[in-house]
Amino acid sequence: MSRTRLNVITLGILLSLFLASVEGTVVATAMPTIVAQLGGLSIYSWVFSVYLLTSTTTVPIYGKLSDLYGRKLVYLVSMLLFLTGSVLCGQARTMDQLILFRAVQGLGAGGVLPLAFTIIGELFSLEQRARMQGLLSGVWGVSSIIGPLIGGFLVDQVSWNWVFYINVIPGLLALACVWFAWKELGLDPARRPVVDYLGAILLTLGVLSLLIGLEELGSPLAWVFLGAAGCLFVGLIFAERSAVDPILPIHLFRGRLFSVAILHAVLSGAALFGSISYVPLFVQAVLHTNATQAGITLTPMSLGWTLASILAARLLLKTGYRSLVLVGMVILVAGMFLMSLIGVHSSQLQVMVYLAMAGIGMGLSVPAFLIAVQSTVRRADLGTGTSTLTFSRSMGGTIGVSVLGIFLGSRLAGLLVSAGIDPNTVSLDSLLDPLASASAAMGGPLREALAISIANMFLIGFVAALLGLLVVLFAPPGKILELQQEQAADQPSEL
Repeated sequence: MSRTRLNVITLGILLSLFLASVEGTVVATAMPTIVAQLGGLSIYSWVFSVYLLTSTTTVPIYGKLSDLYGRKLVYLVSMLLFLTGSVLCGQARTMDQLILFRAVQGLGAGGVLPLAFTIIGELFSLEQRARMQGLLSGVWGVSSIIGPLIGGFLVDQVSWNWVFYINVIPGLLALACVWFAWKELGLDPARRPVVDYLGAILLTLGVLSLLIGLEELGSPLAWVFLGAAGCLFVGLIFAERSAVDPILPIHLFRGRLFSVAILHAVLSGAALFGSISYVPLFVQAVLHTNATQAGITLTPMSLGWTLASILAARLLLKTGYRSLVLVGMVILVAGMFLMSLIGVHSSQLQVMVYLAMAGIGMGLSVPAFLIAVQSTVRRADLGTGTSTLTFSRSMGGTIGVSVLGIFLGSRLAGLLVSAGIDPNTVSLDSLLDPLASASAAMGGPLREALAISIANMFLIGFVAALLGLLVVLFAPPGKILELQQEQAADQPSEL
């Protein structure tokens, strides 16, 4: 492949990563304002959960389809779905419509990010990927700075609808770069593609049942859905063992590195991604800031992640990957613990510092595991292995958002009852409007209860991060180059 084509594809991948980074910070920044205008704080978490649900369950599907049909076509479909969903979200007039359109957006997002990393893994060698990590992290850093600022400006000065419309131009540019410059490599024309539709259906229904069951905790219906989820996942395991081209690569789980990386992805994703969705709510409703300031609160986390990723990429070839992951997880655990101590008297600066620690922790651990997995799986499993790792982190975030949202509602209702306030007689939407909350009769007790509820919610994130740290202790030691050589020696016996 020519140097020019390689540069154009790289530009398209960087734009894709920019979209992924901006999407996370901008929507979280805008959500308190959206809720204030559309109502529906009781289903606040579903705006994130449904997006994570559709994007999570489609990640391994896109990964397998890209292995079978090539990256180019699958990337085209996923990007078009993502952009269509973005435009529809901007047109939403009710919270129910927004949730529906976020599901469409997530259907596309499930392919954009993992395919971007898969293409990078296919184009560049281990040494080149380590150097590329600095460039990729730079994109996350730039977007983490301008994303919340743009999102806050649009919400405060224009309209929240535009936080979704801004995806269109960079998305089309990324699509054009990859479509016209990418040439498929290594596809076997004699290979007959076989799509594991049964596995895809079982996976999707299992995750959906799990989330509904978690949402209905406390009612008999919850056990029905949770039981159904368990049966569907058991059925998925048996179906994948006999599938010709399984959606979930069961054989990869025989490797200790891959299994530990997956567990780490689930737990760290639950800890961080599940928690940060509620940071703008805390900053705006409890600390009484506007959308722009709430967005800025998330910036140190993204910057910490970016800088730590650059550092990790430089150290990865010189030191063991597990050491980097362990250091990162210790910092993440500390950051999540400090976040569980926030309250009405906390400052915005404190929250920013704690989130920066969490970002640094993820920046040290996530790239190390990603490159380690990509370097030790067979090339035929590269797309599936990469997408499964991304799927696991998104799955953790999906479960985290749902569980934390349920806990938040339950804890808040309990605190209000303890304070002698009927939860049905107060409106949390008023806290999102500074003028309304200033005149609300129960603004003080309600604000105090919300602050305690969110702090307690972060305690769950701390536990998830701590479990993730313990899991990393079981990862095989050694440098990535050494593990890569061991894997190459073992492959003939596996085949």
